[in-house]
Amino acid sequence: MGRNAQLVFLAKTVRTFCYGFLGVLLPVYLTNLGFTPADLGFAVTLTLLASAAMTFAIRGPTRRFGPRTALVGQAGLVVLSAGIFLLSREPWIAVAAAMIGNVAVGTGETGPFLTVEQVVVTRDTPRERLTHVLSVYNLLGYAAAGLGASAVGQATVSPRALFGVFLIGGLVQVAAYALMRVEPVRAPSSATHANAPSRALVRKIAALFALDSLGGGFVLQSLIAYWFHARFGADLVVLGWIFFGVQILSGISLLLAARIAPTLGLVNTMVLSHLISNLFLIGVALAPTLWMAAAFLLARHLLSQMDVPTRQAFLMLVVEDREREAASSLTNSSRTLAQSVSPTIAGWVMQGVALGAPLLVGAGLKIVYDVLLYATIRNVQPADRHDKAPATRRD
Repeated sequence: MGRNAQLVFLAKTVRTFCYGFLGVLLPVYLTNLGFTPADLGFAVTLTLLASAAMTFAIRGPTRRFGPRTALVGQAGLVVLSAGIFLLSREPWIAVAAAMIGNVAVGTGETGPFLTVEQVVVTRDTPRERLTHVLSVYNLLGYAAAGLGASAVGQATVSPRALFGVFLIGGLVQVAAYALMRVEPVRAPSSATHANAPSRALVRKIAALFALDSLGGGFVLQSLIAYWFHARFGADLVVLGWIFFGVQILSGISLLLAARIAPTLGLVNTMVLSHLISNLFLIGVALAPTLWMAAAFLLARHLLSQMDVPTRQAFLMLVVEDREREAASSLTNSSRTLAQSVSPTIAGWVMQGVALGAPLLVGAGLKIVYDVLLYATIRNVQPADRHDKAPATRRD
């Protein structure tokens, strides 16, 4: 693993630490400023739409100026976002700040950073170690997010102090990306090129990932945190520790993925673990007590993220090197865009139907995704012939 990948790991850790506390803090913070469940759902939709737009927009700068410049610019928006959080207590201005800073936070991460970073890591890692390295990449994110979530539970920590940490985190990211080596400009290739070998497959995968994210939008961390707060009266201290456990177990699931994938295969690992985790999600919605709901949620996250490194490795290995930016951008932007539809609906359903109904809808959509994904890619194998680049690339 080369220098660029190591710096990406540093930036990922700092960024997701901030996402960890913002994902718990923001729904409660906005509720205290007067937001209703419908307002909160609409706010989450806006942040996801902004993230989808950034994911699509970052392709141009990345292709023209390289990953380093694109990531430095994106991190600069994080600094701007944190400054706005510190200067204003108006709820909709806070939402605007979240949109600028890509604070479309869930248990995992989608968006412009992931789109560029997973390509950088792939090019800086030997092929035979890619699933393992992507597991560590995501593990660092979940562990850092878990620590961030636990920070919310400290009674002496105020929202303004946490927004200040967010500002410092943005500055650290700018510095880390600025230290990356410059990569040479690559021949452009995208899904718009008719001769792209994997064009049809990538489009099918993007559509399926969008279905998964449509379901995921009903169970974003912010909405689940609100559900625990409204359903059981859980305060920030309790929420902080619940989501600390969620992030840590999500990280452990990544290690399990790295162990199991060589035996079961990428496809079987991502589908089977994801399917079982969604059954646990149904248990969360139906649980009568706080401790039972928390137990089901923790059990879910011990399995739910095993598909993340396997999904990323699968995608990066079934396309040519010159297609990777386009494939990453298309799948991530489609995921985020589809996910943006759900929170507004979830907010209305929480307010007008039942608090737990969005969890059941989300679980159902994700189970349909698992079945369709397996049917679509069960016979597709990562093909070395699609990638003429060396196994280990040092740009």
